[in-house]
Amino acid sequence: MLDIQQIRADFPILSQKVNGKPLVYFDNGATSQKPQIVIDAEVKYYQEINANIHRGVHTLSQLATDAYEISRGKIKEHINAKFAHEVLFTSGTTHGINLVSNGFASILKPGDEVIVSSLEHHSNIVPWQMLCEKTGAVLKVIPIDENGELILEDFDALLSEKTKVVTLNHISNALGIINPIKYIIGKAHAVGAAVLIDGAQAVPHLKPDVQELDCDFYAFSGHKMCGPTGTGILYGKEEWLNKLPPYQGGGEMIKEVTFEKTTYADLPHKFEAGTPNIAGGIVLGTAIDYLNSIGFENIQEYENELLAYATKRLLEIEGLKIYGTGKNKASVVSFNIDGIHPYDIGSIIDKLGIAVRTGHHCAQPIMNFFCIPGTIRASFSFYNTKEEIDQMVEAVKKAQTMLS
Repeated sequence: MLDIQQIRADFPILSQKVNGKPLVYFDNGATSQKPQIVIDAEVKYYQEINANIHRGVHTLSQLATDAYEISRGKIKEHINAKFAHEVLFTSGTTHGINLVSNGFASILKPGDEVIVSSLEHHSNIVPWQMLCEKTGAVLKVIPIDENGELILEDFDALLSEKTKVVTLNHISNALGIINPIKYIIGKAHAVGAAVLIDGAQAVPHLKPDVQELDCDFYAFSGHKMCGPTGTGILYGKEEWLNKLPPYQGGGEMIKEVTFEKTTYADLPHKFEAGTPNIAGGIVLGTAIDYLNSIGFENIQEYENELLAYATKRLLEIEGLKIYGTGKNKASVVSFNIDGIHPYDIGSIIDKLGIAVRTGHHCAQPIMNFFCIPGTIRASFSFYNTKEEIDQMVEAVKKAQTMLS
């Protein structure tokens, strides 16, 4: 059992008021809040270590380098990568996806096919569209059903020897649907395709085992899992990272430079040009330590309780419809109320201290499928409570009365 009140005490922002009301923060799908231990670690870095890494013989540079590489090792263990050099620091999921899609520009040829799903965030659609425009490859899309679940029979039919890349999210940011990625990875590999998983919405709720999944790439962001903004990880299998060309050129990613020819550094530095977000990379390791101290099994169990409770309470509201009703979901409820624009609901309940996300959630194809302008999305974390859900439900009821 989690001591929720003790956990909440770790997060200073949760004690503040918004518009004169106690903050109820249900926008965790956009970014999570930060515990004091993470905030302190960021301050500590700048107060005690601040120096550039990998380049200096002086003491502070060595301390910074050691801390940065220790964090890489923590992340390697957390996702069960085979090697630490398969863990690349990025600025976030979007950066990781673009790194891979840009690399495949040198591999794909006209007529090759890339498969994405209908559930994708724009960050896992647009880079692949750009890649297809550049290479002449063709973009194929796995459709969804009315529950928001992928139609696997249609996915199977899309696969062929032309399929070179399959890319989809582990968990839908807009609907909370957990995709059957292991099945999809196995099927894709059977036709020789590489697989990239967008894990941005998964890593706050579970520990991905990249070797057990057998994915070729797995990208995620630090700020959604209690870490700093501007941090992320791209895991890539060693064989694939060796095949792809560097995404950026500059310092750190080189072995030798002359005006005639440049040779590139070994992994992971080949893909880490320039001065990175050193503090962020180090502190991401602190955030992962914090989450592991709570335990992901505990987090999942408690968040599933919150999801079930929120679903039940919200469905008590007349005219409310939930989008994404599949069997396997993370702690996200996306809903609308008949005849009322989601933005209007979100604006009113904000005045009551309730923070939710409204709009298309950078997933416009999903909204087009359901023929809606957007949804109200409440996304829960392990520091939220059932009492907060009750407050949200009452706020939504009040907004409905005002807008009807």
